[in-house]
Amino acid sequence: MRENNTRVAVDIGGTFTDLVAVTDGALSLEKASTTPDNFANGVIATLEKSSVPQSAIDQFVHGTTVVINAVTERNGERCALITTEGFRDVLDITRANRPDMFNFRYEKPEPFVPRRDRFEVGERVDQAGTVLESLSESAVKAAVEEIRDRGIDTIAVSYLHAYANPEHELRTREIIAEQFPEAYVTLSHELTGEYREYERTNTAVLNSYVRPIADEYLTTLESHLDVNGVEGNRYVMKSNAGTSSFEQARQSPIEMVESGPVGGVFGAARVGTNIGEPNVISFDMGGTTAKTSLIEDGNVDIGTEYWLESSRQHEGYPLQIPVVDIVEIGAGGGSIAWIDQGGSINVGPESAGADPGPACYGQGGTEPTVTDVNLLTGRLNPEYFLGGEMALDVDQAEAALEPVADEFGTSVRETAHGILRVVNSNMANALKQVSLQRGYDPRQFAMVASGGAGGLHAAALGRDLGVKEVIIPRAPGQFSAWGMLLTDLRRDYVRTWVRPFEREAAPAVNERFAELADRAVAEFGEEDIPPADVSLELSVDLRYTGQEHTVQTPVPVGNDGTDSTVSAASGETLLTADAIGATIDRFHDRHEQAYTFSLEDPVELVNVRLAATAEAAKPTIEPVSRDGTVAGATKASRAVDFDREGTHETTVYERDSIPIDEPVSGPAIIEEPACTTLVHPGQGFRLDEYANVRITEETQ
Repeated sequence: MRENNTRVAVDIGGTFTDLVAVTDGALSLEKASTTPDNFANGVIATLEKSSVPQSAIDQFVHGTTVVINAVTERNGERCALITTEGFRDVLDITRANRPDMFNFRYEKPEPFVPRRDRFEVGERVDQAGTVLESLSESAVKAAVEEIRDRGIDTIAVSYLHAYANPEHELRTREIIAEQFPEAYVTLSHELTGEYREYERTNTAVLNSYVRPIADEYLTTLESHLDVNGVEGNRYVMKSNAGTSSFEQARQSPIEMVESGPVGGVFGAARVGTNIGEPNVISFDMGGTTAKTSLIEDGNVDIGTEYWLESSRQHEGYPLQIPVVDIVEIGAGGGSIAWIDQGGSINVGPESAGADPGPACYGQGGTEPTVTDVNLLTGRLNPEYFLGGEMALDVDQAEAALEPVADEFGTSVRETAHGILRVVNSNMANALKQVSLQRGYDPRQFAMVASGGAGGLHAAALGRDLGVKEVIIPRAPGQFSAWGMLLTDLRRDYVRTWVRPFEREAAPAVNERFAELADRAVAEFGEEDIPPADVSLELSVDLRYTGQEHTVQTPVPVGNDGTDSTVSAASGETLLTADAIGATIDRFHDRHEQAYTFSLEDPVELVNVRLAATAEAAKPTIEPVSRDGTVAGATKASRAVDFDREGTHETTVYERDSIPIDEPVSGPAIIEEPACTTLVHPGQGFRLDEYANVRITEETQ
């Protein structure tokens, strides 16, 4: 594996684009405004601001919102669908999963491919992969000709049970290549080997929908990197907390749908493990959204039941790809406060974004945002935003809140309190959704908070949730980018294979895992990564016979039956009879955790899963040595409005000057260029040996 001296990660957010560079252990941080008209410009701007010579970059990792923005803003490319005869309307039928049965505002999701652009062809494969009806090649040719004549150059192909036997999808691609070689083609089985026709079809459609945009974006970015002399390895962050090459990302861009946020989750897991807190709740509040995820025993939860844009009024769109379990809401520093028809204050999901930004930016924004509120309550220093790079306008912020205050007949300060309570309530609900609502006791977890706005709200949210402590890691304003540098190359594989899960099934199930392992070795081999560098981790989706839902359960791998991963070159038997017995015991425990009960019924296998990773060079987390005194870290003091806790004269500290392991009582403000951390009255903090800020309650 190549040794890297300089590693760079860039994360595009809704408001700012963040850069983290590590050169021989030294950390360099930068921020630049996101450039929605051409995201690559924001990436290059952060590189140019950085002191790191671009020609010296050995590894470049990138997280982007290009894919999620194309979907949510509906500006992807028109695409066509070729599917099995009789299944043209699967995108309209959906799952009929109304999230709120009696909500009269429910709206059925509009398919991304209109019915007129869906084409049926004769073919049939059963769930075991047996061909019942051969592919009608004449029907495929007629469909491709019609698609080309309509000016559509993006095609999704999804046939019934193609996960069990993909030969018809593969032949269809050959026919398209003969008739329409310039078309972008997505085959459903290459994205997912899992059953459920609607989910698999929608995943293929969305991949087609965003593929031309992602291809153009990555090509543009690569040309910028070439021009600027960046010649090192280039990776894209994927939604499964792993990275891939730019070329793989071009083929399956939908795997980048949560490209940015997962870096923060993975980084939170590493911080927790490093300080002996393997159970953490990740909280990331940026300029546009707030994201949260729960990490148990240091393991990031990754599943394939992900729904885009799901809400009480909208069931959303399923994606059957590996995605870190993240709850994301429209609550960030730029989230706009507004009054609904019932006369209540709401915050988000609409954001002022990077252009024009919050009113206090002085760039033309006129609507009140969370950043404006934090400025008016004294929580933000108008002269030290982004380390003084951008001055904030208090008068503009007050002017933005006045219409809302007039509507309620209250003062601007009282209106600010109301907005803070609403946005904190929204974020608290998201935190409870990943913890309390899933059977986890928050008192057994620490919260790792990051994002440019995370430090301002984390202490209050941690108190409300009852976590053990709140941890603000180093570089919180660029934490997602930092987390990307800690990830490895990763590919996930899944195969639906329904059968009883019992000790006698070990040889047959092991064959399925071996097939997936061979595929992983081959695909990593295309990137010149030998089998010895590929690690395999096994899991299965199990259920009690007769149930519909499953529980993903890890499998002890290797002949020694331990929980560790096994090398793809080890030659060990992946699955043994003893491992099946241990896995069934784990399933019972996990089922009870998720659903509060377990049964003595027979257990059934639904899916086999394999995660293959290849280690990439990454920075180490080293202890920090820092002399000085708490008094020497004091910058000033100012009056800060803590809402119900009153207004307090609050000491302001420069984070980089605070000595290690010296306890400090709140109220306090900890400033650094890209983030401000608020410590409430009754709380205290210290910096641990890794310079993480550790906030705890001093009074009960």
